[in-house]
Amino acid sequence: MRMADEELEKIRQRKMKEVMDDLARKRMRNEEKASSPVPGTPLKVTDESFGDLVRSNPVVVVDFWATWCPPCRVLAPIIEQLARDYAGKILFGKLDVDGNQQTAAKFGVMSVPTLLLFKDGKLVDRIVGAMPRNLLEERITRHL
Repeated sequence: MRMADEELEKIRQRKMKEVMDDLARKRMRNEEKASSPVPGTPLKVTDESFGDLVRSNPVVVVDFWATWCPPCRVLAPIIEQLARDYAGKILFGKLDVDGNQQTAAKFGVMSVPTLLLFKDGKLVDRIVGAMPRNLLEERITRHL
């Protein structure tokens, strides 16, 4: 009887390990999907994700915006175009200030749209207000 119990325990442990390994693989796939946006599209940024995003990418542009802001809506398609054109060189993110007030306050964002440019984790430029694509692109790409 004792041998049967030992054999059952080994089977139980093996099955438990398989289940745990499967869960770990699923978790990793989900994290990869969440952290890998569609190439060339701005990434949704939150108070929680902001620090890691800025530290883990060489050049990051974060668009501080709000749904109620008309100039933000004018700037949005320009940011999307730039994100496509500079995919792999510059990471673009969008942070809704209404839902993420902590980060906006930390960087003194008093009006929207405000773009903050980070290079190697350090703030290197601040652009307040909407502007035409050519001027915005020139201002951003000087940091490459």
